[in-house]
Amino acid sequence: MNAFTGFFTDTFSGTQSVFLIYLLILNAVAFFVYGLDKRAARHGKWRISEKTLLLLAALGGGLGAALGMKIFHHKTRKMKFLVLVPVCIAAYVCLTWQIFR
Repeated sequence: MNAFTGFFTDTFSGTQSVFLIYLLILNAVAFFVYGLDKRAARHGKWRISEKTLLLLAALGGGLGAALGMKIFHHKTRKMKFLVLVPVCIAAYVCLTWQIFR
């Protein structure tokens, strides 16, 4: 066991540790994918579908998606992203609160 996973397993219960690691990984992936899609948009290349970008947020990557939107200035004019990404974040905040209380 490495120091990263050891911290989580020593500090949180098994379910909590798995949930936090899942969220960390998914948010990093969402951030990376939003950056890739912005790069593709700038270069006129093959794009990642909006459905996939929103699915990443809905699966728990909302913070990564929001950070990617902000840093890469990507999808910031699309109303469905401006509404659904914060809704996904709020849903996962509620779920996280339920798991950790």
